[in-house]
Amino acid sequence: MAKPNPETLHLLYEADDKPPHILSAIIGLQTVSMIIGGIVLTPVIVLSATDMKASQADWAIFAALVICGLTTIIQARPIGQFGSGYALFMGTSGPFIAISVLALNMGGLPLLGTLVIISALVQFLMAGNLSMFRAIITPTVRGTIICMIALMVMPIGFEMVSSLPEGSDASPRSPMWIAILTVIVLLGISFYTSGQSRLWAPMIALFTGYICAYYFGLVDFHKVVSAPIVGLPSNGWPGLDFSFSSSFWTLLPAFVIVTIVGTFQTYDHAVAIQHASSKTVGTTDYRLVEGAVNVDGLGNFLSGLACTLPNTTYSTSVAILDITGVASRRVAIYGGLLLVVLAFFPKLSALLQSIPEPVLGGFVCPLMVFLFLHGIRLVISDGLPYDKALIFGISFWIGLGFQNKQIFDGLLPQGLADFFGTGVTAGGTSAILLSLLITLKNKRLYQHIAELTDEGLFSSLAFVSNTAKQAGWTGKDLYRLTLAAEEAFIFLRENDNSKAGKLKLSVRLGPDEATIELTSFAAGVNVETLIREMSSEQDPSSATDDDIRLAILQGVTADLKHEQFNEAEILRMTLLRETVRDI
Repeated sequence: MAKPNPETLHLLYEADDKPPHILSAIIGLQTVSMIIGGIVLTPVIVLSATDMKASQADWAIFAALVICGLTTIIQARPIGQFGSGYALFMGTSGPFIAISVLALNMGGLPLLGTLVIISALVQFLMAGNLSMFRAIITPTVRGTIICMIALMVMPIGFEMVSSLPEGSDASPRSPMWIAILTVIVLLGISFYTSGQSRLWAPMIALFTGYICAYYFGLVDFHKVVSAPIVGLPSNGWPGLDFSFSSSFWTLLPAFVIVTIVGTFQTYDHAVAIQHASSKTVGTTDYRLVEGAVNVDGLGNFLSGLACTLPNTTYSTSVAILDITGVASRRVAIYGGLLLVVLAFFPKLSALLQSIPEPVLGGFVCPLMVFLFLHGIRLVISDGLPYDKALIFGISFWIGLGFQNKQIFDGLLPQGLADFFGTGVTAGGTSAILLSLLITLKNKRLYQHIAELTDEGLFSSLAFVSNTAKQAGWTGKDLYRLTLAAEEAFIFLRENDNSKAGKLKLSVRLGPDEATIELTSFAAGVNVETLIREMSSEQDPSSATDDDIRLAILQGVTADLKHEQFNEAEILRMTLLRETVRDI
């Protein structure tokens, strides 16, 4: 029997429930009102930092709203392997701000669209191999890259903070006061409030800064007045650039690396929304996580075709769910439809484009501080041992050095100079390489491939036994290791629905701890879920062979995780030596 989850007992409606349409529409509207600023203002911020024409901003905003709305609906109502099946809202991706500004300055919207399309293909590749990429792109690597993203965006925010429109009669100090007020309101609400009030902090800060900018005479309403209430953008699709110039190759690595970070942001949000949307404690279905990442890739691909900024999942989805207690996917469907409808209201787009740059700068800078802190939290999420600190420290300063052209400037071959042209590329590449090197140094990994047959079982048990003996495991500890491997192997074999019939057995051994991983194709049942649902009051005489195997696995392992992906499943068991278990 599934156990109740004390953190979600307040839920009124779970994901599969169907609350009244009016309630769903109201909550969908509430969520959209909180995220639309991020969806629309991200393109506005990027285009404001360039010399792009306002008409092109109209198109970029229109496309962003339509694509975010459509992908939000697909997240809620999966199509094949696309979609998570949860109320996971999509929005424009902030981490792309800095490199999108570079792309627009080098080649305009056509170059940006081509870069987003190619990087989206990488995201599809990752979605089909999440189990492999997750072992490479560790939280330390992701945290380092996120810190570099914040570092690249900050100078853009600083320029906006001090920007005064040409021909303005306002005091040169007015942008400073506008930006300071925007920052104070944003940080004040974030620090001194909680719950729903905190979610409104960005919009309240923007509104306050906007009023202040109007007082100083920095708001131009001409475009807002002249824009039609309902209609299409004044300019159409700008086209794509497939010339693959030097600018394309210089920026492509940075777009790919930021896309990788966005992939795992979606990964984290998809895991969180699953647990937040159920009243019972359940295991994560990584097939649905892959579905969420596929939609993220689809959204980026469509964004590239439309020549607008990439999109990603918004963590606001989980926050709104916690506050309202409504996790029904019907909310996301209404919200997605509303986003699409809003795209056809040019006056809304014009109003948001009229926000002066000092307000946008005062909005961006604190958000980049929060993004930087998020990166730091990822780095230290599992503690900060010497190795992780080394990865972060070296990669961060390498990225900063290349970003400011203070490392090997003019000395590298042109190809390498282009590749390391941004701090994100240089720092991210360094973090990935250092992480791989330290992983190889710290862990002794032994692997064995076996058929799911009796012969495969015997060879696997011999492999585990011989490997453990070489590492000094003896007596009861050795027996428990081989027993865990045997029971897990037999369970997977008995429940295997694939035609491949092969299994990869991996063993990592330390002085006090061992980890056994069995990787195979989808078996259709989750060992972790079955163990969690086992009843302690079950009559032993009615126990099946599978029940006995599960009870043994529960007894001999210190931790057991069963992660099922579309491409494979991983059963990971951690066992401690008896001397450690007794402490």
